[in-house]
This record gives sequence, C-alpha cells and structure tokens, in this order.
Amino acid sequence: MNNVLGDKKAVVVLLGPALLVYTLAMLVPVFWSLGYTFLSGNAITGFTFAGLSNFEKLFSDPAVGEALWFTVRYAVVITAGQVLLGYFLSLLYVFALKRGSSLIRTLVFFPVVLPTVAVALLFQKMFEIAPQNGLVNSALNVFGMGSIDWLGDGSKAFWVIVIMDLWRSMGFYAVLLYTGLVDIPEDILESARLDGAQGLRLIRHIVLPLSLPVLLSSIIFSINGTLKVFDSIVALTNGGPGSATTPLTLHMFRTSFTYGDYGYGSTVALLLTILCLIVTLFIFRSSRRDLTKD
Repeated sequence: MNNVLGDKKAVVVLLGPALLVYTLAMLVPVFWSLGYTFLSGNAITGFTFAGLSNFEKLFSDPAVGEALWFTVRYAVVITAGQVLLGYFLSLLYVFALKRGSSLIRTLVFFPVVLPTVAVALLFQKMFEIAPQNGLVNSALNVFGMGSIDWLGDGSKAFWVIVIMDLWRSMGFYAVLLYTGLVDIPEDILESARLDGAQGLRLIRHIVLPLSLPVLLSSIIFSINGTLKVFDSIVALTNGGPGSATTPLTLHMFRTSFTYGDYGYGSTVALLLTILCLIVTLFIFRSSRRDLTKD
C-alpha cells in the first residue's frame, strides 16, 4: 500500500477519474453559478452585466427575508425533532426492545422509502377541509370542535409540514443513531451498571458522551438537508398560502425558471450556500472538545 501511495502516477490513475467527475459535476457548476450573480437575464433573452445590483436587490427584497426566516425556522424545528426523536427511538431499540427491535425498526423506517409526492397527497387528504373533511377534521368534529383550514393558514400549514417531514424522516435518524449506540462497548456499560449507573444516569454520563460523534454527524446531516428543503414543500403546499411556506430553495427556483432571472436566482443560491457553510462551521467549532477529559 505504501508503495502504491508513494507512486505519483498510480495516485493520478486511481484518483484522477473521480476528481475529474467531481470537478465537472460539482465544482464547475458552483463557479458557473457564482459568475451568474454578476449578470441578469437568461439563456433565451440573453445576459447583460449587472455588477453588484443583484446583491443590492438581495438585501432589500422582502421576499428573500420572508423565505430566509421560514427556512431558518423550519431547519431549527425539523433538525431538533429529527435528532431528538431519532435518538429516543434508538435508545428504545438498544435498551428496551433489544433483539425484538427489528420489526419496529422496519415499520418506523418504512415512511423513509415512500415517494415524497405520495406522502404529501396522504397528508393533504388527512388535513383537508374541502370538498370534505379529512381524517384530522373529522376527529375534531367527533369531539365537538369545528373544522380547521390547516393548509389555508400559513402558521398552521407550517406545523403540518413539520409533522409530515418528521414522520417521514425520524426512522432514518433512528437507524443512523442506532448504529452509533450499538458500537458502544458492552463492557463499559456493564462497568457503569456495577458502579450504580442506571436509567437516565447511565444515558447521561456514559451513553450520551460516547455517542456524541454520531450525534454530531446527524445534526450536520439534518441541518444541511433541512436548509435545502424543496420537494416536500412543493408537493404539500407549493409555498402557499401566498408565500407563507416558501423556503429559499423554492424562491430561488421560481426566480430562475419561472421569472427567468438566472442572475438573481444564483445570488439567492449563493446566500443559501453561505448559510449552510456558516451553520456547519458553527456546529464543528462548538463541538471541538476532548471527550476523554470527562
């Protein structure tokens, strides 16, 4: 292995094709999009140099502020829900269900493999108010409560999206965190139990510190995915009512392909990229500590 890694020609042959594909598929589009931020127009009408006008528009556009606020709020709520629910389920699998957790893991994971459009249609039917009450409103009527237009009000539609996306994704994070928990050496857990650590004390002082690496990976994976949410919102509310549930990704898509302004759409995309980088760096820096000191 050392001989292979020491041979520059072998390194080029082994890594060259992968680096070429990565450059063409990832790096070139990134720099191409960055160049668009200084232009206005599209491929049909042509491009004109716009200088910094797209950036000036970005900081004065109220639609961007509204989309940014929705994106951040959605990302915080969904990330917290995904990681907390996933961690709770993984603890349930390891310490409560143990060998009998296979069936439960499969059932909880099942929504992950369902098509996004199918899940969105399911939740539309569950929360609809017209032409007939869905399951949720029918249940409210049984208890003497009035029907609610869940998807016709921005604040209520937000929580419908949250419920749907948590239901879809918690099984994935449960399995992801479960793989981290099962790697904790059993002799460490047994030693802690002999020292009197049981229940919450065992989880807080032993399990949680030892599972922090996979927990951190889950948080980064979740926050970056939720900041770039697109398909589930388009399928369920299409950004409505009005623009109440429009994230930055959907605003970018509409700006670029519906209104034909590639330059301003790329500027919104740059804002989203910077936001993802800042959040990821913040999580890394805030978690840099030696667990062995505890």
